[in-house]
Amino acid sequence: MTKKEKAGEDKIIFNIDKEKNFSEWFTEIIKKAELADIRYNVKGFLVFQPWSVLAMEKMYKFIEKVLRRKGHKPYFFPTLIPEKNFKLEKEHVAGFEPEVFWVTHGGTTKLTEKLALRPTSETAFYQMFSLWIRSYKDLPFKTYQRANVFRYETKATRPFLRSREFYWIESHCAHTTLKDAEKQVKEDMETTKETLHDIFCLPFIFFERPQWDKFAGAEKTFAADVLNPDGKIVQQPSTHLLGQSFSKSFDVKFKDKDEKEKYCYLTCYGPAISRIFASVIIVHGDNKGLKFPWKIAPKQVVIVPIMQNKEVIKKAEEIKQKLEENNIDVEIDLTDRRPGEKFYFWEMKGVPLRIELGKKELKNKELTVYRRDINKKTTIKEKNLIEKIKKLAKDYDKNLIKKADSVFENRIENVDKKEDLKTALEAGKIVRCGFCSLNKKGESCAEIIEKEIKAKVRGKKLIKEKPLGKLNKCIICGKKANEVVYIAREY
Repeated sequence: MTKKEKAGEDKIIFNIDKEKNFSEWFTEIIKKAELADIRYNVKGFLVFQPWSVLAMEKMYKFIEKVLRRKGHKPYFFPTLIPEKNFKLEKEHVAGFEPEVFWVTHGGTTKLTEKLALRPTSETAFYQMFSLWIRSYKDLPFKTYQRANVFRYETKATRPFLRSREFYWIESHCAHTTLKDAEKQVKEDMETTKETLHDIFCLPFIFFERPQWDKFAGAEKTFAADVLNPDGKIVQQPSTHLLGQSFSKSFDVKFKDKDEKEKYCYLTCYGPAISRIFASVIIVHGDNKGLKFPWKIAPKQVVIVPIMQNKEVIKKAEEIKQKLEENNIDVEIDLTDRRPGEKFYFWEMKGVPLRIELGKKELKNKELTVYRRDINKKTTIKEKNLIEKIKKLAKDYDKNLIKKADSVFENRIENVDKKEDLKTALEAGKIVRCGFCSLNKKGESCAEIIEKEIKAKVRGKKLIKEKPLGKLNKCIICGKKANEVVYIAREY
């Protein structure tokens, strides 16, 4: 074998261009990095493999930590929900019934009442809220659970992005007043920022959804949209102001200070961990493969001995122990692959830092460290190992956030003509435009956008934007614009 052939064999090249062929890139990285196996023989269900599970467990940990700090208590609710629970809230059952998996038999015995595999848990939580909440002293009542939910998704399924079973956290809260409920919705948005952006390094825009696109049974819905490289949007955590509709359906009441019984105001919040993980893959990955943020990387450091003699391996073990004592996830690659092959393998897997260890490093008491975010090497003194690794970790995530935030730069385009709308969307843009109304009056214009342009009105920003200048007319009907909205294509 020639030197050139050996060099080629050393490389595990992830040679699909993410920008030019995002769909194929996404499919291939899931397979090559062993994130999930789609060969399980129930359509829309997949097997999550260790490399994704390790990251998702860390994601759960961070979100749950924030929720508990803000007063939420953890619960485990049953997976099955009686059909009668769904029927108590008419708008909710109308919204979710087409997606419900129903359990009709226990063994060979037909059940007297169908049981739903939970598509979401409002109708389970609020049944119990009616038993637990008695006085204003019980409020706010703040709960959450981590759970699998099941929806009979009729559209094309896609690993992590759109499947029939997904992993999430759902938070349900009861409040004395509408004002308190609105504060909770704002707190949910802050939780999204603290976790999605500051830890998972994902950029997003929070929108208030149109009335026709709100959560079934809610008064208002707010959701974070993350942008893909191909210009499509992925909806991430949403928070819902439910008002009193579910309280009245499930009799969730409390005795106030004035001794009068009143209905609670309810809110719910749902970060889907498996879907957020999809955005981590998509936003940070490149043509080499994955690129994990430091705090949620399955392994944060990999040590690659350049030569596997006793002295080098002993030093690798010493370094591993020091790192683990400082709560850093680390692995030593003692496989029989050549060094170059190992480098490319761990770059593809998205490990943030690689430590290379050979004769030169032992002699100089130095370590060669490779950063996956900038694909560059640096040299550090062995005696400064922990201090330097911690600094590199901070710099690493700051850099990922900076790069990710730039995703939205130059992606939002003002458009005032219907004929220019499709052109902008096909160029990967998010369109900002004037729109007649986000209540039922504007639904017919939104339907035209969905049918003719194959896009959706995402909603309006939380800080109201006035429809001035060219954006003062609805982009579809031409009537006076009452809102400035954002339009995009989605997964």
